[in-house]
Amino acid sequence: MGSRSLAADLRAGLAGLRGTLQADAPTAPLSWFRTGGPAEVLFTPADEADLALFLAGCPADVPVLVVGLGSNLLVRDGGIRGVVIRLGKAFAEVAVEPGFRIRAGAGAPDVKVARAAAEAGIEGLAFLRGIPGAIGGALRMNGGAYGGETADVLIEARALDRQGRAHVLSKAEMGFTYRHCGAPEDYIFTEALFEGRPGDPGTILAAMNQITEARSASQPVNTRTGGSTFKNPPGCKAWELVDRAGCRGLRIGDAQVSELHCNFLINHGRATAAEIEALGEEVRRRVRETSGVELEWEIKRVGIAPGESSP
Repeated sequence: MGSRSLAADLRAGLAGLRGTLQADAPTAPLSWFRTGGPAEVLFTPADEADLALFLAGCPADVPVLVVGLGSNLLVRDGGIRGVVIRLGKAFAEVAVEPGFRIRAGAGAPDVKVARAAAEAGIEGLAFLRGIPGAIGGALRMNGGAYGGETADVLIEARALDRQGRAHVLSKAEMGFTYRHCGAPEDYIFTEALFEGRPGDPGTILAAMNQITEARSASQPVNTRTGGSTFKNPPGCKAWELVDRAGCRGLRIGDAQVSELHCNFLINHGRATAAEIEALGEEVRRRVRETSGVELEWEIKRVGIAPGESSP
C-alpha cells in the first residue's frame, strides 16, 4: 500500500477525526539526530479522545509507532512503514495537584515537569531536568538521571491500547526495571501522575541548576545527538567500556563518538542513519572484543534500512 493511499484510506474510514494526517512525512525534524527517511503516514491527534478514535478505527495490520521529542530515537534511512503518531501540544499540559502531586501529559518535556514541581515546592522530581525527553519516553524507559528515576516518583500512568481503550496503571503494574517498563508494547502513554515531597523552591531550583551545569560540562548538549547510546551494564558504566576500547572520537562519515562523553554519538551535519548505526555497532564490537561485555542499545532504532524490503 502506498503512503498516499494509506493516508486517504485512513481519512475515509475515520469520520470525525480532528487531528492531522500527512503522507510521506519527513521524520528528520522529529528526532534530535536530524536524519532518517519519511514516515508513510504521520498522525498528530487533537487530544486523547481523537487518538482513541484513531486507534479504534485503524486496521490492526497497520504498524503504529508513537514518538515524543525524539531525543533518544534513530530513524533508519528507508523510513517508517505504517503510521507514526506524534503527541503534540495537546499532550504537553502540566498541572500541580494537592498532596505534592504533578499531573503531566506524555508529550510534556521532562524539564517542564521538573520546573513546575520546583516552583510549587515539590521535591523529588529535579532529576527530570537531566533527561532531554518527554514524559512518555520517561515512562516507557523508566528514564532516570542524577540519582533519580521515574519509578521513584510515579503514582500511576494512563495509556490507550491498540484498540483505543483507556487503561490506568499503578506503579506496580508498570513493571519497572532499569531503563525498562513492563507495560504492553502497544500501549501509548498519554498522561502520568507523580508525587514528590515538600521542599523549598529555591533549594530545588538550585539543584536543577547544578544538573544543568553538570550536563553542559560533561555531555555534548546543543549537538545533533541521541542522548545515552548504550545502557550501563551491571556493575559498570558504558562510557568507561567505550573509552577503554579506544572508541573516543571514532568516526564513520559524519557520525562520531563524542570526545566529551563517549556514550554519545554525534551527527556533525550530514551523517546518515546508516552511518550512525554502523558506528554504534562498531563500538559494540570493539567493546565486546576488549572487555567481553555485550553493550545493549539504549537509543531506539526504528524503520527500514536502505535496500531492505518493507514487511
